[in-house]
Amino acid sequence: MTRMIKAAATVGSMTMISRMLGFVRDMVIARYFGASNGADAFFVAFKIPNFFRRLFAEGAFSQAFIPILAEAKEKGGKAAVQKLVDAISFRLAGVLLLLTAFGVFGSSLWMMVFAPGFMDDPEKFQLASNMLSITFPYLLLISLVAFSSAIMNTYNQFAVPAFTPVFLNLALISFAIWVSPYLDVPIMALAWGVLVAGVVQLLFHIPFLIKLGLLPSPTMRSDPGVDEVKRLMLPALFGVSVAQINLLVDTILASFLVSGSVSWLYYSDRLMEFPLGVFGVALATVVLPGLSKKATNKDWKGFQADLDFSLRLVLIIGVPAMLGLLLLAKPLLVTLFLYGAFTLNDVNMAGMSLMAYSFGLVGFILVKILAPAFYARKDMKTPVKVAIVALLTNIVMNLILIGPFAHVGLAAATSISAFVNAGLLYWFLVKTDVFKPLSGWLKLAFQVVMGNLVLTVFLVWATPEVTSWQAFGAGMRLSWLMGLVLVSIILYAITLYSLGLRLQKQSIKKMESID
Repeated sequence: MTRMIKAAATVGSMTMISRMLGFVRDMVIARYFGASNGADAFFVAFKIPNFFRRLFAEGAFSQAFIPILAEAKEKGGKAAVQKLVDAISFRLAGVLLLLTAFGVFGSSLWMMVFAPGFMDDPEKFQLASNMLSITFPYLLLISLVAFSSAIMNTYNQFAVPAFTPVFLNLALISFAIWVSPYLDVPIMALAWGVLVAGVVQLLFHIPFLIKLGLLPSPTMRSDPGVDEVKRLMLPALFGVSVAQINLLVDTILASFLVSGSVSWLYYSDRLMEFPLGVFGVALATVVLPGLSKKATNKDWKGFQADLDFSLRLVLIIGVPAMLGLLLLAKPLLVTLFLYGAFTLNDVNMAGMSLMAYSFGLVGFILVKILAPAFYARKDMKTPVKVAIVALLTNIVMNLILIGPFAHVGLAAATSISAFVNAGLLYWFLVKTDVFKPLSGWLKLAFQVVMGNLVLTVFLVWATPEVTSWQAFGAGMRLSWLMGLVLVSIILYAITLYSLGLRLQKQSIKKMESID
């Protein structure tokens, strides 16, 4: 358990650096481009390759590849791993090249599918299509980065993959500030920044793969693991990526709403992604290789202990993060984005969708923890069934809520879908006796409720009105926000500690209870 916490802390700290730079990136984009037609066009052009990256590379491929890679490592050693890596790399690169070519030369077709509402504005549609033809090769580059990350994570090397997104943020900041003034269409600089970032990220990984002795040498020769990855990947393709599909559905529907709706959803989603990335993704990154190893070795007690401990961490960290986003939604947006072209109306619109997204944060995190429990055991069918229900829920709720609540309804529908997804995954794990909650959950729930009650009372009492935030200068906004966050964390931690919560003791008792 201690090793899991340390690994998750490593990934979380590297991810936090990236996410903090991501906020700087979004502040720069908001300052230079606001929630304009150009910003809407870029966010869609960037979202499409990112969607496929999360769907194929970080989603289905990684979930199918890591258990097979872990099995090869445990049973066949480094030679078996190298053989599998060489065979997979050839096939993965080939598929990605074909998809990328279709994306570059068929950018208008992709835009018709993913942002049909833009067709009512030919200038906006053409701008988005032009940017997509530049950003789409990022899919090829970042998918190979994800392939490399899966290899390193299997060998418990988490820092490099977690740090890699920093280069994307640095590239976009640099291109927005220093390249955009020299272009006829300034926002096109962001598209070129995405492409350059992909090249830099891939090059960054190569020395570490060489040091590990697992730099791929693509070969047409097959490997038994290839067929296994293919078999597992198709169902995982849908099961692991329902959250991304839901967000993309939001974008498609938002393209029919008033100008700025795509941007408002983007900025609120970015803020919601901060705790999700720093904690949820970090923990999920560590959990899957560990669960896969235990499943390979038939260590079901260890498997259950890891999963139980991960779910406890979700309760302890995810709930206060959800409340923090909900209560500080507009202050966060004012502090980070209310400069230049980003207006107070944009703050209000994005703030409402951020509050709607924040309700689903715990659900999003739970899906990232619960889904690997199925993939580690090579059970791909159950998550697919659950994902279909969650996706249909999202679509139905979108259609119900978009009329009265516009873009806020789309965010709320996504949150509802996340909890449906997480709830069904948990139910199936318990029903099939794969997971049974260990002792101590009622006591932990009481401790967390009391801690969050203290946190909520403090934030409601200490947070100024939005008009006051608007009157503050940038330094005062940031100082006040950081003060609220730090005091909230301290009060929450003190409350949990005073009520007897000790993570280290809990993990030891939990291990003893299953021996």
